[in-house]
Amino acid sequence: MGLHLSAGGHLANQRRLLSDFMQLEYLLAEARTAFEQHYGQAPRWIAGAPGRVNLIGEHTDYNDGYVFPMALERYTVVLGVPRHDPRVRIISLADPHPLEVSLDKPLEPRSKGFWGNYPLGVMAGFLERGYRVPGLNLLIHSSVPLGGGVSSSAALEVAMATLLEAAMAVRLEPVEKALLCQQAEHRYAGMPCGIMDQFIAVLAQPGHALLLDCRSRCFQQVPMLDSDVTVLVINTQVRHTLTGSEYPTRRRQCEEAARIMKLPALRDATLADLESARSRLDPTVYRRARHVIGEIQRTLEAAEAFRDGNWLRAGELMYASHASLRDDYEVSCRELDVVVEAARAIGPDAGVYGCRMTGGGFGGCAVALVRTAAVSEVQQRLARAYWQQTGREAVMFVSRPGRGAWVIHGA
Repeated sequence: MGLHLSAGGHLANQRRLLSDFMQLEYLLAEARTAFEQHYGQAPRWIAGAPGRVNLIGEHTDYNDGYVFPMALERYTVVLGVPRHDPRVRIISLADPHPLEVSLDKPLEPRSKGFWGNYPLGVMAGFLERGYRVPGLNLLIHSSVPLGGGVSSSAALEVAMATLLEAAMAVRLEPVEKALLCQQAEHRYAGMPCGIMDQFIAVLAQPGHALLLDCRSRCFQQVPMLDSDVTVLVINTQVRHTLTGSEYPTRRRQCEEAARIMKLPALRDATLADLESARSRLDPTVYRRARHVIGEIQRTLEAAEAFRDGNWLRAGELMYASHASLRDDYEVSCRELDVVVEAARAIGPDAGVYGCRMTGGGFGGCAVALVRTAAVSEVQQRLARAYWQQTGREAVMFVSRPGRGAWVIHGA
């Protein structure tokens, strides 16, 4: 959910933004009401975890590179009470099909694409580590856009893990929790994701972005305290139907490039290394590697620009990132390109420093760095351009850097 804007209007809603629209308290009020309706009692525990937007550093995480995400002020919450038998029942307000499992039997993934595979994998991770997961009645609610490239899956996994910590009175070391959730996505959802999404959902600090080294797992909290600059997320509301092989295929192509260059990962390559090996690389593999190598360098430079408040430089790097994702990695789409070009046409003088697609690609969201005083005008202009060129409405929301997972109630 978000602020719907089109050329036709709905602009009266713009003043609401996140100040009174689907903030955490609204989300929690809806979730508590639904929980009591379903289970006939108030929840004992409530845990939350954020979605994220990656400011720059796309498809670098599984190449041992750097990423630069920030947590959104959009959250997934999990509410729970104990039950008196070894079963777990989970209701999601986003899907009519609940998940119910017996803890007396091995936990197996359900059909591909079923939302319940994410919490199922998290429960399995705790069981494999020797914890006794108790019988629970759970409910999930979220203000993180689904399928928008802002990591609704990691928000669900990490919120689920945090709820289980509260219910079992245990506390995992933060990196271990992130890795448990990543493993759940690999094994139960079938998505060989990198570590970025789970790490930012666990480790985010309010007012900071996270520069994460995906090889060493070391990270730096980079302040984003300048109130004159705002992050604007633009959901294209499209998700192109694909074969499902694009992500694994690109991962294999990156691994092939590293193997041919006799390097552990593309993190270790320079553009000079790549050019030296060009004759031995398939042209598509070469372009995939060129994106990753360049994106790692852009990410480091962008983190410095954010740290220095050099928004013009940060914006230039965001545009360069999008061009590389569009041309070399080929994971953009027309709708994302329309948003980015409309943002470029507005330009820094009118309030837009930079814009790029974010997330895995093929639809979902773009992220823009916008002068705070110009947000309303920028939204209207982007909405108008997007409507005129696609016939679709964009959904937009602003966010400051949010907080990482926590037990909201019942700790």
